[in-house]
Amino acid sequence: MLAGPARAQAPKPFVIGLTADMSGPFVDFSGPGQVVAAEMAAQDFGGSVLGRPLKILSADDQNKADIASATARRWFDVEGAEAIVGGGNSSCALAILNVARSAGKSFMISAAGNPALSGTECSPVSTHWAYDTYAQATATGTYLTDKPGESWFFVTSDYAFGHALERDAAAVMQKLGGKVQGSVRAPLGTPDFSSFLLQAQAAKARTIGLAVAGHDLINIIKQAGEFGVGASGSGQRLAGLTLFSSDLPGLGLQAAQGLVSTESFYWDRNDATRAWTRRFHEKRPGKIPNLSHAGVYSAVLHYLKAVQAVGSADAVKVNEQMRKARVDDFNNKNVAIRSDGRVMHPMYVLRTKAPSASKGPFDVQEILATVPPEQAFRTADQTGCKLPA
Repeated sequence: MLAGPARAQAPKPFVIGLTADMSGPFVDFSGPGQVVAAEMAAQDFGGSVLGRPLKILSADDQNKADIASATARRWFDVEGAEAIVGGGNSSCALAILNVARSAGKSFMISAAGNPALSGTECSPVSTHWAYDTYAQATATGTYLTDKPGESWFFVTSDYAFGHALERDAAAVMQKLGGKVQGSVRAPLGTPDFSSFLLQAQAAKARTIGLAVAGHDLINIIKQAGEFGVGASGSGQRLAGLTLFSSDLPGLGLQAAQGLVSTESFYWDRNDATRAWTRRFHEKRPGKIPNLSHAGVYSAVLHYLKAVQAVGSADAVKVNEQMRKARVDDFNNKNVAIRSDGRVMHPMYVLRTKAPSASKGPFDVQEILATVPPEQAFRTADQTGCKLPA
């Protein structure tokens, strides 16, 4: 009497994990916006792959490498995740990369800017999306260092990302004939930048390079305005080396006007980016998407295409296919991925608009120049990548 027709077992979900700062200084840069972007990509792919429904897991890494690596291990070992995307800041991403290598799982990095992720730490199971500090420094620095002898001083966040950004920017300046007059390092999350700004002001360098990000960048720009550092007529200017469009609503155009920065995505670049942004706003009203959000979307969509083409989630085979195929989506057209995992998209030099030039709350920047990937990123022989044979 208990016998009956066997019920078909539901297919096991295809799990992709996403770690990011969901509550700290980078919440607008990565955070919930990356979750929205990953879900949009899964939806656009059709909601399933290899007959399995797609599932996006997310977690707050709190900008701590130990939390990021523990989360990655749990997702791979317990939750059955096939890949991780995002990866948080550079220290978190490096920690996840080590876990992904040992687990033989795919990792798509979009938020961390340390060029070592596609350089000395390159991997056959990882790809590096959106940007890195070398590209930021090259594009922004080249645009601002327009004559020999241009002087710079850096205010730098005292962790791996800030160190890499200052190093790369300084190298670009010196190559162009500029000179670095000094730098000062500020702890992550410091509320008071006054002493660092006064040191930068006293150095009398033409450009003060802000190698800080997230809420720290917003705070230092606001405080610079209070001290008159970089103000018109002061003989100095600020360069937001990691200023992103998502920072500007909290910062305000009055404080940020004229700042030059670089991204691989700007929401108002063309009809396709505007249409994608309208969909993003349905989930994140009032938030401007940036390169890390667009990067997550591109990474997840391209990864799923590769999984479908290969017929499995085997990380090595899928990543080989990801490098073989060109990236093609709303923001990237016919973009190659190098063997070291670097996604070779162009970078756009942007300038923040004055309040009087803005036509609406999201009309915050204008594109000044397009930097081709061959110029923006290190060449393959410069990265130090040594993939296993």
